[in-house]
Amino acid sequence: MEISLGAIFVFAINAILVENLCLVRFLGICPFLGVSKKTDTAIGMGLAVTFIMTLSSFITWLVHRFILVPAHLEYLRTIAFILVIAALVQFVETALKKLVPALYSALGIYLPLITTNCAVLGIAITNITENYGLLYSVLNGLFCALGFTLAIWIFSCARERIEHSDIPKAFQGFPIALVTAALLSFAFMGFSGMEF
Repeated sequence: MEISLGAIFVFAINAILVENLCLVRFLGICPFLGVSKKTDTAIGMGLAVTFIMTLSSFITWLVHRFILVPAHLEYLRTIAFILVIAALVQFVETALKKLVPALYSALGIYLPLITTNCAVLGIAITNITENYGLLYSVLNGLFCALGFTLAIWIFSCARERIEHSDIPKAFQGFPIALVTAALLSFAFMGFSGMEF
């Protein structure tokens, strides 16, 4: 891939809007639905996923390129990537517990679940299958995570507003959240017609 500011901008728009992880590719739905009731926890989850996805894209690329491929162990890619992601999640969990205990408590079970978040693993595997170099792997991780953060933030804003709205009893709670997520997904799928 060509490395220029314009190419990186197009790559960013594609990852954040056109191929949004949650709303177009439907990866990472568990934290998207589970941590989006309040905007501050949604942003905290988005930042945690951004850190983990960016760093895991870097480390998994190195592990694949310099350990798995030379040893002809490519078939262990998924296991190796999950181990890298789990170690990073453990690091973030420990840091949040010490530095921001309120956010750590608010994220609850969803923070350790980042280890098995299909979005994080999916991007690590996509970086390898698309033959991205190190720079584009890291950028793909960063931009896809920013797309995840944007989606969960917009969804949390909508859910907070819905909380104070008069909703028919049959739609209160989780049903209206699913309807809202579907409408957001339709909006983001409108970007799919963009040609770069």
